[in-house]
Amino acid sequence: MINALLGRSKSELEEWAVAQGQPAFRGRQLHDWLYAKGARDLQGITVLPKAWRASLQDEGVSVGRLHEQERRVAADATTKLLLGTEDGETLETVGIPTDQRLTVCVSSQVGCPMACRFCATGKGGLQRSLAGHEIVAQVLSIREVMERRPSHVVFMGMGEPLLNIEAVLESIRCINDDLGIGQRRITVSTVGVPHTLPRLADLALQQLGRAQFTLAVSLHAPNQALREELIPTAKTYPYEALLDDCRYYLQKTGRRVSFEYILLGGVNDHPHHAAELADRVGGFQSHVNLIAYNPIEEEEFQRPTAQRIEGFRRVLERRGVAVSLRASRGLDQDAACGQLRRNRRS
Repeated sequence: MINALLGRSKSELEEWAVAQGQPAFRGRQLHDWLYAKGARDLQGITVLPKAWRASLQDEGVSVGRLHEQERRVAADATTKLLLGTEDGETLETVGIPTDQRLTVCVSSQVGCPMACRFCATGKGGLQRSLAGHEIVAQVLSIREVMERRPSHVVFMGMGEPLLNIEAVLESIRCINDDLGIGQRRITVSTVGVPHTLPRLADLALQQLGRAQFTLAVSLHAPNQALREELIPTAKTYPYEALLDDCRYYLQKTGRRVSFEYILLGGVNDHPHHAAELADRVGGFQSHVNLIAYNPIEEEEFQRPTAQRIEGFRRVLERRGVAVSLRASRGLDQDAACGQLRRNRRS
């Protein structure tokens, strides 16, 4: 029984329509209204017979969209939405625009169990994982609010994507096939969960036929001891075991791994940290993405100085590591993950 129509492929909708006693073209109409027209509810899909719409509604079938509860727009046009689910939970998604692209940062869970010290989301724990259609709905909400077609999607919002692999892959299929956003413009970010990277590689190849999305692994430290201070769950996942799994992922998929590194002023941003990091990630196809810390009220971590950031970057470059610096966006509107939701709940 289908409860939410969103997230279903054209062929799935055609088969479902036929099972409902309707001609197959009704499924194609549904697909067009769900993804191209962005229908929010069944009654808005006026091309369908009125009696069938009423019957579906009585049966508990819904489009599966999320409901906007709050909106914050930063000076740089970065737009954060607090969205409500059918069961009363809330989650965040962010639209990050430039002249050439619109990136949607999506959540994969309501809350997060990983408890990273620098992340607002982890302060509230985990409520539940999101269904595939709830992830897709975030992309549609940003498209609707910002009146632009998203070009990129990053799984860097609330939650740990690799604790919800099935729904994440289901949503990637839909975002790729039904919304027309190429896999190479999709990034899945993980802080690292034991035994999940090989599973992600294997399932992606099985379910999607290819694994062309970017895998971004959050390191945030050049060694196990410091990593455990920042990411408590790292105690169960030794640094070398994580890197071995990254090498397996690269070998299996042929896609290089991106390593994310949040720079915390005076904590992990010294030149010797950069040198140690270069020793760790050298030797296989990878890339380091540096991120200056986005402050949250609950922690006293500081944003590093521009000089310290540049010095860290230069050390990596001199050591032959491919490196980039992510521009900070939405700082005036608490754009870090989980801040808007926590403020609303407090």
